[in-house]
Amino acid sequence: RSRYGLVRLRVTSSGSSGECAMAEDEFSLREVLAAFQTCVTERREVLLGPYLSGWRGLIRFLHRLGTIFSFVSKDAVAKVQIMESYCGGEQREKYVSLQSMVEYELANGLVDLQKRSGHPDSGCRTVLRLHRALRWLQLFLEGLRTGQEDSRTSVICTDSYNASLAAFHPWVIRKAATVAFCTLPPRNAFLEIMNVGTTEEAVTMLGEALPYISKVYSITQELFAQHQLLDLP
Repeated sequence: RSRYGLVRLRVTSSGSSGECAMAEDEFSLREVLAAFQTCVTERREVLLGPYLSGWRGLIRFLHRLGTIFSFVSKDAVAKVQIMESYCGGEQREKYVSLQSMVEYELANGLVDLQKRSGHPDSGCRTVLRLHRALRWLQLFLEGLRTGQEDSRTSVICTDSYNASLAAFHPWVIRKAATVAFCTLPPRNAFLEIMNVGTTEEAVTMLGEALPYISKVYSITQELFAQHQLLDLP
């Protein structure tokens, strides 16, 4: 563990191979920044390769925070694995970008707008779950960036959660999450695990990374709203 009590990453045989693969490396904010920098094309298309690469980095960040965030990280691991199977599958050319994926799945009846059982693992539904979690991480990281040295991370995290993911979770998960957030360590502990140097350097790099994450989120939100995909069951 770090001196703040955050979990140092360990790869154990108890986790799934996918979780182990994503947990092997130390989290690096630079890698997340690089991934999201290359995510959006000049035509405002969101490339799924860099998008998933950015998510793999964010999952490593969540793993570094320990079991408190496992309710998000475990689901994110599963969703990234589903999308990787699409991006490497027989129809991989249809999954180059978010836009091509949406067009392909809607045109071929691969998205059920009414019930989950129809196509539970469609690319659209899978990305929607990642999209919602990305909003929470975006708000949380922005709160860390703009907060003061003595800012309470529990408040930052709870406010970010209530403004994003909480609306999609049942009461029991919301309650457990907000209780767990109360145990979060100081702000500097989070900035320390960004692996970019001093806390000031971490804040600076967050300032560079977050606009790219925000842009990806906004384009995805617009695309899914346009095709009425924001409420997929």
